[in-house]
Amino acid sequence: MTGLLLGAGALQAKTPIFEIEIRDHLFHPEELRIPADTKVKLVVYNRDSTPEEFESYELNREKVIMGGRKANIFIGPLKSGVYPFFGEFNPKTAQGRVVVE
Repeated sequence: MTGLLLGAGALQAKTPIFEIEIRDHLFHPEELRIPADTKVKLVVYNRDSTPEEFESYELNREKVIMGGRKANIFIGPLKSGVYPFFGEFNPKTAQGRVVVE
């Protein structure tokens, strides 16, 4: 059983990590480039004092991130393309996209 746990940890350690910040109801960076056919971990930091929701219909993800907190969101593996995301609570300003190449 221990070997299985160590093996799973080793696989997870190889997952590429990408970071996004929410500041002033905007995503920074607005465009995130990730490799195709690879599972990745997004670490989303909410630097605002109010909650925001990372939402994407195309990525099939929805996660509320409280002010001053962070969230881990796994996506992929994905085919090449553009996958938009937005902040549900500030959809006119909090917009971004994941570009898979």
